[in-house]
Amino acid sequence: MPATATPAELDSAYAGITAAVRDLSDEDLQRPTRCHGWVVADLLFHVLCDARRALVALASPADGPPDVDAVSYWAAYSQEWSDAAGRHAWWARRSAAAFDRPRGIVDVWSDTAPATARAATRWGPEDLVTTQGHVLTVADLLGTLVTEAVIHHLDLTVELPGAPPPASAAVAVATATMDGLLDAGPVPDRWTPTGYLLRAAGREPLDADDRAALGTVADRFPLLR
Repeated sequence: MPATATPAELDSAYAGITAAVRDLSDEDLQRPTRCHGWVVADLLFHVLCDARRALVALASPADGPPDVDAVSYWAAYSQEWSDAAGRHAWWARRSAAAFDRPRGIVDVWSDTAPATARAATRWGPEDLVTTQGHVLTVADLLGTLVTEAVIHHLDLTVELPGAPPPASAAVAVATATMDGLLDAGPVPDRWTPTGYLLRAAGREPLDADDRAALGTVADRFPLLR
C-alpha cells in the first residue's frame, strides 16, 4: 500500500482524534501522554498546529518538481527538526496554557480539523503544494498528515483507556509510511499494526525477541526521531 493518502483518509484520522477528545473533561485533558512533558491538551494543540499548517499548504500552490514524497519527507523533517524539538515542546506547552481552559483547544480543533479535510478535496492528488520549505504532491502531503495524526492519536490516548482507536484506513497509511522508511523485509508477524507504529516511532522499545526477528534492521529503529 502506498504512503500517500486521500482527503477521506485524512478526515478519518482527524475524526478519530476528535472522537477521543470531544467528551473529555478539563481534568482528563490534563492527563499524561506518550510525548515527554505534554499532557493531552498540549499534544492536541500541537496537532491543531499541524492542521493549521495543512490549511496554509493547501492554499500554497507550488511549481514542480517535488523534492520530497510521503516517505522521504520524514527523513528530511527528522534531520531538520531535531535542533528545534525542545523549543517547540516548550512553546506548545505555553501556548496551550494560554487558553482559558483546556476545553477551548478541543473547540478550536473540532472546527479546524474537518475544515482541513474539506480543503483537501479541492485539489487533485498530483497537484503540487509547499510546506516547511518543501514541495510535494497533495497526496503525499496528506500521507504525512495522516501518519502524524495516527501516531499522536496513540500518544494522546495512553492514559485514556476508553478512547476509540485510530481508524483502520488511517493506520494503514501510517504503517505504509513506516514500511517505506524501513525499506526492508516484513516486520515480525506478532506485531499488531499499532505495535509496529509505536516501535517505529520510538514510543515502545524493541525487546530481545523483536531484535532477533529483525536482525541487523533492528539498529534502524526508531524510524522516526
